[in-house]
Amino acid sequence: MKEISYLYELSIRGVDRIRVQAVVDRGEIQSFVVQYETNIASRWCPIVRYDTAHGFAHRDMFHAGMPTEKQPLPVDDFNRAFTFAVKDIKTQWRYYRERYEREI
Repeated sequence: MKEISYLYELSIRGVDRIRVQAVVDRGEIQSFVVQYETNIASRWCPIVRYDTAHGFAHRDMFHAGMPTEKQPLPVDDFNRAFTFAVKDIKTQWRYYRERYEREI
């Protein structure tokens, strides 16, 4: 098995990033975390996280001062879920940040 871990910068200001961690065995993802984080008031805050922590692929939407919202993904294949997670955050991170900032 191979472990992958990296950060991917989303903004030129360096305050928006994707944190990626995955365990891969023979080309098949066994588990993963893909998390969008932003730096607000000198603190890194998780905004959206896709992971397989409970044995299934799901999205955790973090809210300022409210409970985290867990949404299962309608896929059984972790490779497809991983690809979806990365694409979603890369295309929607501005929306996710604005939503979170409105809640603060």
